[in-house]
Amino acid sequence: MSNLSSSHTQPYVSRFFDASALAGFEQMRFSPRRAVDGSFSGRHISRRRGGAGEFVDYREYSPGDDVRRIDWKAMGRMGRAYLKIFQDDTDLNCTLVLDGSGSMAQGGITRGSRQDLRGSKFEWMQHFATALSHLIVFGRDAAGLAVIGQGLDDYLAPSSSLQTRQLMHHTIEQLTPAGATGLAQGLEDLLNRSTRRGVLVMLSDFLVDSMDEVVARLRNFRARGWEVITLHLIHPDEQNLPDGNAFRFAGLEGDGVVNCQLSEVRRAYQQRFEALADSTRKVLSGTGCDYYRVSTSESYLDVLRSFLVVRGA
Repeated sequence: MSNLSSSHTQPYVSRFFDASALAGFEQMRFSPRRAVDGSFSGRHISRRRGGAGEFVDYREYSPGDDVRRIDWKAMGRMGRAYLKIFQDDTDLNCTLVLDGSGSMAQGGITRGSRQDLRGSKFEWMQHFATALSHLIVFGRDAAGLAVIGQGLDDYLAPSSSLQTRQLMHHTIEQLTPAGATGLAQGLEDLLNRSTRRGVLVMLSDFLVDSMDEVVARLRNFRARGWEVITLHLIHPDEQNLPDGNAFRFAGLEGDGVVNCQLSEVRRAYQQRFEALADSTRKVLSGTGCDYYRVSTSESYLDVLRSFLVVRGA
């Protein structure tokens, strides 16, 4: 696992960061749908009870509680000590999970050992993740990064510092997709390393051998109080086979090579692809995850704008 904790002495600007394009987004906010945990007072509803937010209830005093929070008038009426309970506002703790497996190179061009990722699912994800992490930190919330290949390859704990944002952007820019998918193992490793619950935003094509294992790990996140958001990335050439007659298809994760006539397989392929995509949607939604199907033919800025609007920005 690479070291993501080192600092950069000079300001770093990623080639995936478009400041002018994102300027119009900076008044928008990425908001959780559920209560979140935070380390200081912010804009979001907290799970914690106590503090100086909106009053919601009373609870009976217990030894060790702050006596300054006792409601003395209530104590005079009831003959017992009661504390006021408030619903605090807090900062958002969000971890972006990026799929670093070989299948994410779909749409790019591979020549021998060299990859040109322009137009690929992976490049689209790099743009989107860079933009979203910027907006989260710009909004004084905490963003973290987890890159999953065959396991948890890279991890950066959530932080609201500009230094961490630069480090995230540098890490995202340097990534290359490779190898088989290990989403389930990577999610398990991530949960074990996470010290605070929050919001998990997962970008993946979900082309895995077993969705059951992935879903089981996501259920563990949900059981621990995490909000999970999944963006299912689909390249146009996956949804609809390209025009032409004879093609050679090469697997991006060591799956071998298939020669075929597209006229013979086109209809069956598209039916099976839609069935797979629909099954993915159902199992992720059934786990309690928010599910978004995204075509990488769409501008990442348009998708980001719609995403922030839907999220109650």
